[in-house]
Amino acid sequence: MSTKKLNDKDIMSLLIDTAVANGATSADCVLSRSRGVSITRRLGKDENIQRYEDFDTGLRVFVGNKISSVSTNENSEEALREVGKRAVEMAKIAPEDEYSFIASKELLQNFPIQDSVFIDSYDSVEPSVDVIRDRASEVEDIALSIKGISNSDGADSSWGEGETLLMTSNGFFGSSKKSNHSVSVVVIAEKNGKMERDYDYSSKVYGEDLKDGEKIGREAAMKTLARIGAKKPVTGQYPVIFDPRVSRSIASHFASAINGSSIARKTSFLKDSLNDKIANESITLIDDPFLKRGLGSRLFDAEGLGTSKHVLIKDGVLENWLLDLSSSRQLNLLPTANAKRGISGPPAPGITNLLLLPGEASPESIISSISNGFYVTDMIGSSVSMVTGDYSRGASGFWIKNGELSTPITEATIAGNLKDMFMTLKPANDLDFSHSINCPTLLIEDMTIAGN
Repeated sequence: MSTKKLNDKDIMSLLIDTAVANGATSADCVLSRSRGVSITRRLGKDENIQRYEDFDTGLRVFVGNKISSVSTNENSEEALREVGKRAVEMAKIAPEDEYSFIASKELLQNFPIQDSVFIDSYDSVEPSVDVIRDRASEVEDIALSIKGISNSDGADSSWGEGETLLMTSNGFFGSSKKSNHSVSVVVIAEKNGKMERDYDYSSKVYGEDLKDGEKIGREAAMKTLARIGAKKPVTGQYPVIFDPRVSRSIASHFASAINGSSIARKTSFLKDSLNDKIANESITLIDDPFLKRGLGSRLFDAEGLGTSKHVLIKDGVLENWLLDLSSSRQLNLLPTANAKRGISGPPAPGITNLLLLPGEASPESIISSISNGFYVTDMIGSSVSMVTGDYSRGASGFWIKNGELSTPITEATIAGNLKDMFMTLKPANDLDFSHSINCPTLLIEDMTIAGN
């Protein structure tokens, strides 16, 4: 037996070839390598430093309609052959799954990778440990220098890079490389024995794109100080405005409700709503895998299909589901190349970069139009049913009084139903592209707020 060192492509080929030689009708393989550094600092001292380097391979094997998935971090020929054989034996005794399959050669040709698109998802500059530490130190030092800030809950800074490779027995092979830099800080203010805390952070593909450290520290401090003296709201029906850092959760509910797996299982309240008006006409939702330096950008999905930009909701009308191969077969539709997967387990539909497009009004003008309402900046807990649309979450933020932010609010509960919330949803014009889910300030005209 050869003792040559196997490269990543050799490892994947050996697993697939072994599976096919032992009776698999088809197979695919995912290999992931990642490494990085993270540092936590508190009150000027290192609390935790972690350096990681991971390597994992996942093999999915089909024997007809029977499937098994295994994962390994082995890289010797003997061990890999055993993994391939074991996967086939497991598949032979698995239950039938008529909807799961790998992409055919024809389907792969119909969904080509758009190599001409430059998504710029990898920063080749690896910061030193000192640079990573300095990023955490800067945001904490700035926040603690603001009068009224009494303590720190810690500052975190990290860098990581990873490469993911996909190979199928139908001849597909692709690789994608990503990097991420992030920094965050949480600080505390205290008054009359009551503590409040808040945070700010930045996460980017490129280190040079991180939000200025001084701005992060200052905003974390100012958000914390603004919460001092928070009260419970008066229970009633009021308009609610979601700050961008929490409005992304509303966009994520759209994505969950139109996920092909949920639609196929009939577990979404939008299961019968394709081509229907499901939201305010000011709502357009897009999934864009080609956003340059986007945190979710990619040229192919987890099943080897070349990605493309999709309009999911246009002017309030639902136009597309998010589909992988399995859900597309169940719904008798073409896939949308939205499959995502981990090392072990099957693919499932997911987003790339989700964009809820902005409206025309500024956040300030929307706030100024409200005499009594709730501006939400933070949410805790979640009771959201994708089956019925019922929605209830803990929230804090600020009361809107006569068109201005006034009393800080805590221990509130906001409730409604997503069907009704979507219909009165109005976006402001402050969309940015800092996350994989990107959403501007949002107004929902009427929700139940519970407090005193």
